[in-house]
Amino acid sequence: MDFRFSAEEEAFRREVCEFLDREIPERWRELGYGIWEETDESWAITKAWNRKLGEKGWLALSWPKEHGGQARSLIEQLILDEEMAYHGTPTGIETVMTIGWVCPTIMMFGTEEQKRDYLPKAAKGDIVFCVGYSEPGAGSDLAGLQTRAVEDGDVYVINGQKIFTTVAHRADYCWLAARTDPDVPKHKGISMFVVDMKTPGITVRPLINMLGFHSFNEVFFDDVRVPKENLVGEKNRGWYQLAVALDFERSGVWVPAGAKRTLEELVEYCKETQCNGEPLARDPVIRHKLSERAVEIEVNRLICYRITWMQSKGIIANYEASMGKLFSSELLYRLANTGMQILGLHGQLDRGSKWAPLRGKIARAYLSSHSIGIGGGTSEIQRNIIAMRGLELPRG
Repeated sequence: MDFRFSAEEEAFRREVCEFLDREIPERWRELGYGIWEETDESWAITKAWNRKLGEKGWLALSWPKEHGGQARSLIEQLILDEEMAYHGTPTGIETVMTIGWVCPTIMMFGTEEQKRDYLPKAAKGDIVFCVGYSEPGAGSDLAGLQTRAVEDGDVYVINGQKIFTTVAHRADYCWLAARTDPDVPKHKGISMFVVDMKTPGITVRPLINMLGFHSFNEVFFDDVRVPKENLVGEKNRGWYQLAVALDFERSGVWVPAGAKRTLEELVEYCKETQCNGEPLARDPVIRHKLSERAVEIEVNRLICYRITWMQSKGIIANYEASMGKLFSSELLYRLANTGMQILGLHGQLDRGSKWAPLRGKIARAYLSSHSIGIGGGTSEIQRNIIAMRGLELPRG
C-alpha cells in the first residue's frame, strides 16, 4: 500500500505549518493550556483564533462552500487537524464538538433552514455548541436517558437534567438528546434538538475537574419551551443521528498528533537530563518505554488515517471509529503514566513551579488522561462495539 500524501497535499501541509508557526498567539504559548483547560483568558484567545481560522476558510475546511467551508478533501482536513494538534493551537474541545461532531450531523439530517441558520455561523467561529447527552442515570447506557420533550402546540416542553456537559457555560446552543416517546423500546423514542442556551428555564451549574478547571457542567431543564422547528431529523429517530455524531467524535487524529509532540518533548528531556552521571536516555527501561509509546502513536495515527480514508470513500466507519477511540484513550493514559515514571517526583509539579519539567505538562496530562476513557463512550463500551460489530460476536 502507498501511504504517501500527494504533492498537493504535502504542499498544503507546508502551508499549514508556516501559518501556525507565524500565527499562534505568543500568549497562548506562554499559558501552555491543553484542550481540557479553560479560563476567561484562554476562552478569549480561543474565540479569536477560531474567527481567524474562519476568515481563512479553515475552521470548516472540508464543508461545502455554501455552508462556509472550502469543499476541500477529508484528507486535507486530516492534515490540518493533525498539524494543529501537533503545534498546540488554541483549538478547544468546543471547536471539536461544534465543527467535528454536531454540525456535520446537522448537515446530514437537518432542514435547509437549519443548515442556513447554524452552519455558516459555526464555520466563521461565531457560535459554539455543547452536547447534551449524559445524565446522572444514563452514561454508558445512553439510550436510557430520561430527559423528556413533550409536544405542546408549536413547541416542545423539555424537562430533565444533563451532566458532564462540556462548555455549557460558554455555549450558544445545546445539541440535545431527549425522550419524545416513553412507551417504545428505549432506542426508538429519542429525538435530537438544537436548544438556544439563553432559553428561560435552563440552569447551568459548574463541575470542577481534577485539574481545578471549570470545563464540565450539570444542566437543568425546567419547562424549557423549544420551537418545533428546532427538532433535527425525524421525531423518535434521534438515536441514529446521535450514533452518527458519536462516530464523528471517536475518529479524530488530534490524539496521536498531540501525543507525538509530548513524546518528542519527553525524549529531549531524557537526552538532556542526567542521573548518576549518565543521561536518562541511556537507561534501558526508559528507552524501552519510550519506544513502546512511539510504536503505539504510529499505530493510532494509521488507524485514524484509515477512518478518514473510509469516510472520504463514503464508507461508514463504525467499529473502526470505536477502535480509534479505544486506542487513543489507552494511549493517552500510557503516555502520561510513562512521563510520570520518567520525571519521578518532579512530575507532580505544576506549571507554576520553576522546577516543573516540561512546564508541568505531564502532571496535567496524567490527571486528564483518566477521564478520556470515559467521555464519548467508555473503553468497555468501545470493546463491546468492536466485539459485536467488528468481530460479529454475540452480545455478552
